[in-house]
Amino acid sequence: MTDNASLLQRRNAAIPRGVGTAMTAFADRAENAELWDVEGRRYVDFAGGIAVLNVGHRHPKVMAAVRDQLERFTHTAFQVNAYESYVALAERLNALAPIDGPAKTILFSTGAEAVENAIKIARAATGRHAVVAFGGGFHGRSFMAMALTGKTAPYKKGFGPLPGGVYHLPFPVAHAGIDVARSLQALHDLFKADVSAEEIAAIIVEPVQGEGGFNAAPPELLQALRGIADAHGIVLIADEVQTGIGRTGRMFAMEHSGVKPDLIVTAKSLGGGLPLSGVIGRAALMDAPAPGGLGGTYAGSPLACAAALAVLDVFEEERLLDRADALGARVVARLDAWTQRGDLRPIGHIRGLGAMIAFDLLRERGGVEVDPAATQAVLKRAHALGLILLGCGGQGEAIRLLFPLTIPDAVLDEGMALLEQALAADGAG
Repeated sequence: MTDNASLLQRRNAAIPRGVGTAMTAFADRAENAELWDVEGRRYVDFAGGIAVLNVGHRHPKVMAAVRDQLERFTHTAFQVNAYESYVALAERLNALAPIDGPAKTILFSTGAEAVENAIKIARAATGRHAVVAFGGGFHGRSFMAMALTGKTAPYKKGFGPLPGGVYHLPFPVAHAGIDVARSLQALHDLFKADVSAEEIAAIIVEPVQGEGGFNAAPPELLQALRGIADAHGIVLIADEVQTGIGRTGRMFAMEHSGVKPDLIVTAKSLGGGLPLSGVIGRAALMDAPAPGGLGGTYAGSPLACAAALAVLDVFEEERLLDRADALGARVVARLDAWTQRGDLRPIGHIRGLGAMIAFDLLRERGGVEVDPAATQAVLKRAHALGLILLGCGGQGEAIRLLFPLTIPDAVLDEGMALLEQALAADGAG
């Protein structure tokens, strides 16, 4: 019989330690917001494969679209024989994205790949080299994406030297004492001390930081960045890998601010569980690279394109943007009530947009100092109770909630009850 323990032993012998796994349970099957391991144990999924499953595991419409595509062909390479699903998906994303004027889309496979290509497009369009990013940001593990990421351990440690021309600004986080004025002052100081505005190709920002702790960029920051980019001919890139495709109650989180970026990077939930990413942007910028300068053998897989078109249909038919707002409000109300509970570990800094929600474990009730060790203990306890849950944040202090937007109310309530048990002050649940 295959069990978790034997599989873990095989995993450790066959796979390098550089790829971590949050849980010791090995998946066997899954449906919507539920997963069963190889031993038959059921889990409530509040991770969604790291924000990939906004429409849940194995949504029937997505499965049907993939099966249909499997019967026709699985791969041609878009650069060899193009296919309609790629074109149709680009058309739909162009219409949905908050881009000013005509838009174009190119598809890839991973978020990091899309980030890398967004930088290539910005450099080709501007003829400049430098890029500004933010501390705490996460943009991927490939080399340019790693350089853009604003966290050294574990993402950069031991992998240097990294590509040059990347500069980081502090990201506004109110409970950490960093405001928008400080971030913008750092940008102006950068212009004076390190690189002129006329050498900067792009500013890249997550409208809500993902790995960095689910901290939302204040609208005034995004508005200021838009103005600075316009004044100096800089390309403004929104990294919506984790925030996009409805997680925040808008198809793209930038819509909350009213700011229109020049390029949008999307991935994760776009493919409904299949590897797919893309760059959507102003047509004039997107056409800057010469033919052959962009692409990839597996980029825009026909199976993933079929899945993504089904994902967008599901969002319309099941009104999942409204559902994201309703789920988020319901969960935040419950978290707020828990802050007053003496029988639970102290929590605070509850934050997020729509159904992209996080909170911190604190050293004392009503305080501000975070307790990363307590966070890790709660995550471990949640896993033991049957809740798939992830942390995030610069110190690993936050717990993030990424349940599918299709989760039934009863399963959401069950998952929240498990989280409540995991937060029990005595650890006994």
